[in-house]
Amino acid sequence: MGDLRDIDVKQLNALALAYMGDAAYEQAVREYLLRSGRVKPQVLHKEATRFVSAKAQAQIIKTMKEKQILTEEEAAVMRRGRNAKSGSVPKNTDVITYNYSSAFEAVLGYLYLLNRQERLAELIGKAIRFVEHPEEEMA
Repeated sequence: MGDLRDIDVKQLNALALAYMGDAAYEQAVREYLLRSGRVKPQVLHKEATRFVSAKAQAQIIKTMKEKQILTEEEAAVMRRGRNAKSGSVPKNTDVITYNYSSAFEAVLGYLYLLNRQERLAELIGKAIRFVEHPEEEMA
């Protein structure tokens, strides 16, 4: 990984954190799908969308907030991500859903850039289980 000593991760804007978090989550989801035996390209794309859609990510972060899974620090990053003005919203979602989705990605990007791999893996694991088994309680 590049040298991040020159930047203060805690001072990065929320959309920069979300940019990194999006990549970290996407990679984890792709690895999860492959390891779970879903290897046909058309299946992979369709399945991945269940996890990485703005709607899914918004639901994940709202549930994490509700269940008080996030630390104070993570909740603060989540609020920054939710309140960040991106200037554009994809046409297949509404602005509130998109903002919560960005909040989820910002938290993951924050953890990734601070090299908190264990916590990052824990939250991604919870997110994946939540999408796979929405009927189960997130804890």
